[in-house]
Amino acid sequence: MTAQSNSRQYAPATQRNREPILEVLLEVLPQKGTILEIASGTGEHAVFFASRLKNCQWLPTELNPQLRASIIAWIEHYGCDNVDPPLELDVTAPVWTVEQGTLDRPDKEPIVAIVNINMIHISPWSACLGLMAGAGRLLPAGGILYLYGPFKQGGEHTAASNAAFDESLRAQNSQWGVRNLDDVVAAANAQNLDLKGIYPMPANNLSVVFQRSNWGMGHGS
Repeated sequence: MTAQSNSRQYAPATQRNREPILEVLLEVLPQKGTILEIASGTGEHAVFFASRLKNCQWLPTELNPQLRASIIAWIEHYGCDNVDPPLELDVTAPVWTVEQGTLDRPDKEPIVAIVNINMIHISPWSACLGLMAGAGRLLPAGGILYLYGPFKQGGEHTAASNAAFDESLRAQNSQWGVRNLDDVVAAANAQNLDLKGIYPMPANNLSVVFQRSNWGMGHGS
């Protein structure tokens, strides 16, 4: 086993949720272009989705250097030619790495969608706001923002298991927790992102899809 393969990390939930997530992604993502994944984690999702979205380029990002090493190892393990090396990206930064003009991607398709899986409940609310602000800046008119995870609806948990999960998250960090979908939609709307669809998913999770408006601020106006 090589040192690089030793870097591969595994997230058990990935095996359970990747097929249902892919089904929604195939329905809502543009047919071609670059898909920016925020908080790519181990990289398992990136290589799985990219291998099935051959006309798209997958651009993973991750703040944790150990997880970036895992992403690189997974890319090399699968030999994915449509997955870029992972970028270090802090979602709360006022300007993201991909906006700084130092990213040399002249031969790559423009970013047309952003995918974010299982992040906003295990990060401060500022991360959700940063995600929405970045999507508002980066996405062109008609661009897609895809979220996956547990959500409250109407301020209430949708299942006892989600309530217990929320309690455990808040015990670990008072700034974490299952978010109220209404609050997430309001944060998206403030950045000219309109709710496009809500898809029930396994284990009491949701896929929530937003689309960048044709008007408002940003280069997609």
